[in-house]
Amino acid sequence: MRPLSIVLAFALSAPSLLIAQLAEPQRPLDGGTREILVSILIPSIPNAPFSAIVNTEWIRPLSDGSSVTLRNHRAIARDRAGRIFQERRLLVPEDGRHESVVTKIEISDPVSHKLYICVPSERVCQLEFFNAPAFAAPAGSNKSGSNASTNSSSREDLGPQTIFGLETEGTLEEQLIAPGVIGNDQPLKLISEYWYSPQLGVNLISKRQDPRFGTQNFVLSDIVVGEPDSKHFLLPSNTRVIDLRDPADRTNSHP
Repeated sequence: MRPLSIVLAFALSAPSLLIAQLAEPQRPLDGGTREILVSILIPSIPNAPFSAIVNTEWIRPLSDGSSVTLRNHRAIARDRAGRIFQERRLLVPEDGRHESVVTKIEISDPVSHKLYICVPSERVCQLEFFNAPAFAAPAGSNKSGSNASTNSSSREDLGPQTIFGLETEGTLEEQLIAPGVIGNDQPLKLISEYWYSPQLGVNLISKRQDPRFGTQNFVLSDIVVGEPDSKHFLLPSNTRVIDLRDPADRTNSHP
């Protein structure tokens, strides 16, 4: 599963850019920040088909006490063979002025070992070799903990809960990073809460609080258990395929 990237940059207005070009030669735009938000994991499990919407919320605190909140809502599906379809959309403010457009479409097939990464705006799909990672259901989460001179962690079983008609098992994890471990001058407390569906093999709700990156909330909604529409696993029309697999692995570029 590919992460969704957000590139933060400063833009100059047209007049000021023109003045800068006349006054001095253009210079490299050094600095800036590239941040990556890793979304909820959808494993390639056979015989557990479903479709849903992944609702993402990222609340990032700023040094002046304010915060930035970005969201998106993207479609996902998995069929009985374990093929996975995922949209990737821009994270945007929900202010009615920004459109969360589809930036990528990913289709992974654990049977044919193909991964298509399509960019609709360019009508191009990149084909790579795909080998589904081994999947193991979460282990029991009875309350436990470990302490060391640098870190401490704990895990607590929150018990069962029915969410959107599906039985889930809740887990609360806390980790304390001691000062100096990653260059921090104060202790850092990380909190994660998961509500896992054994039937689907995914977390229906995932919440992460990390002072370095803010609060990340993922919630699956509009869940339909059963075989999804086969159209999800077709490449967009009029698409050019670029095959990046090793020559020995190559077959027909189109499914």
